[in-house]
Amino acid sequence: MRASAGERAGLFLLALALLWGLVAGALRWLAAHPWVPGVLLLALAAAGGAWAHRRREAARRDRVRERGLRYELPRIDALHHQQFEEAVRDLMRRDGCPGAVRVGGAGDNGADVKATDPFGRLWVIQCKHRRAGLAGAAVGTPDLHVLNGTGRPVHHGDVVVLVTNGRFTGRAVEFARSQRLHLVDRHLLARWAAGSTPLWELLGTVPPPRRPSSGS
Repeated sequence: MRASAGERAGLFLLALALLWGLVAGALRWLAAHPWVPGVLLLALAAAGGAWAHRRREAARRDRVRERGLRYELPRIDALHHQQFEEAVRDLMRRDGCPGAVRVGGAGDNGADVKATDPFGRLWVIQCKHRRAGLAGAAVGTPDLHVLNGTGRPVHHGDVVVLVTNGRFTGRAVEFARSQRLHLVDRHLLARWAAGSTPLWELLGTVPPPRRPSSGS
């Protein structure tokens, strides 16, 4: 049976009176214990300070890890393809691109990693992992066609790169050269991942900086 309008109004007033009683009781209790709000504020401040400290320490550890990040080829070969994309992202962060992100996955439009370097250039990177390394299938022109069709028109990249721990076909190398795409094969990847030289210095010919570096 549905309650009448008068019954609903009565229940509402009863609930309101109970709520007011609880609030009034809480206020009277706080008036009798004026030290409680101060303690609560101190506890909240301490918790906030501890959280901020943990965040700063985590950021510091990440910076230390990224500065000293190194990958040897056997370790790279053992990675899952998603881990390979994450490794490339972390190497870009090590090189001075703190905002580097992994965007690989369904609907990535040919970009697995995107990063902006200290010179303002946007890097669009596609990653092709081969568990067998050089013995795996060579990366051919079909993959480069996809990257070439999206790297600049869709992602607006300044530097468009394909990175593999394997090798490229001769036609892929020729196509990349004709379209101003940059290739990082196994040998160049070994130098980049195990060293400390930024990728833009290893590639040689890249677009000019969009802005001065922070250190200039």
